[in-house]
Amino acid sequence: QVQLVESGGGLVQAGGSLRLSCEASGSTFSNYAMGWFRQAPGKEREFVAAISGSGGSTYYADSVKGRFTISRDNAKNTVYLLMNSLKPGDTAVYYCAAGHSIALIGSAAYWGQGTQVTVSS
Repeated sequence: QVQLVESGGGLVQAGGSLRLSCEASGSTFSNYAMGWFRQAPGKEREFVAAISGSGGSTYYADSVKGRFTISRDNAKNTVYLLMNSLKPGDTAVYYCAAGHSIALIGSAAYWGQGTQVTVSS
């Protein structure tokens, strides 16, 4: 079992930055690929970014590439999502996920409760 707790969401103006954190507990963190997803009101959940267990591989949705950076600190059991140049369209609840494969992160076994990010224009 893996427990995930996100933090760092909030209200920010367009063009601003936020850093989300997701702290994991309950299992060996480095064994898991980690991902960030988001869901806006009335829309389906969508993939944002993912990182392998070692941190050596990362993947991004085209909509955030060049603006968001995913990273992890295995010593702190934490994955981060640094979001720069935020746009109103980035407004959503952001979830972190832990899975055994970065290729299958969309069907990850473990999910956090989500943190709200609101970008004002």
